[in-house]
Amino acid sequence: MGEEEPNKVESELSSVATAHLKSKEEPAEEKTPNHEPDEKAFVPISEKEFSPSKPPPIHENAAFAKVEQEKKMALIKAWEDNEKIRADSKAYKKVCAIGEWENTKRASVEAQLVQIEEKFEKKKAEYAEKMKNKMAGIHKAAAEKRVMIEAKRGEDILKVGETAAKFRATGNIPMKLFGCFRG
Repeated sequence: MGEEEPNKVESELSSVATAHLKSKEEPAEEKTPNHEPDEKAFVPISEKEFSPSKPPPIHENAAFAKVEQEKKMALIKAWEDNEKIRADSKAYKKVCAIGEWENTKRASVEAQLVQIEEKFEKKKAEYAEKMKNKMAGIHKAAAEKRVMIEAKRGEDILKVGETAAKFRATGNIPMKLFGCFRG
């Protein structure tokens, strides 16, 4: 796009220069009617027609200035477009880099979360195992206490039976039970 505009400007410039040369050639052709001009042939311009001391006509300066101005504007436009593309590309690269950074950080945080969850699950399992062991210990202790109480009860019942048999054999009344009626 930037290269096409300068070529266009250069072609306009060359067409203006050729038109100027043709206008200068026409009087020379009138002087030599027997010589046919060749379009591809180079026609020298005399120093009188293009002298550096004599300024070119105003309309030629204006056309040349216009062509130069258009050429400058085309170059400026090409530069502007190029800089805009560079700025867009630079911004796009930065946005992509930020996206990659965000994805990396997000993945890191998610990995940490998974590790923490696994750690909590492991601790939960350990604590659950400890609590089950405690419950089993409590159940075992309660069972032992029940067995001891049953054994004591059996001993007490046996002892009461023996004492009752003594009282029956002797005919005495137990003192603790009816101590107030004894008299």
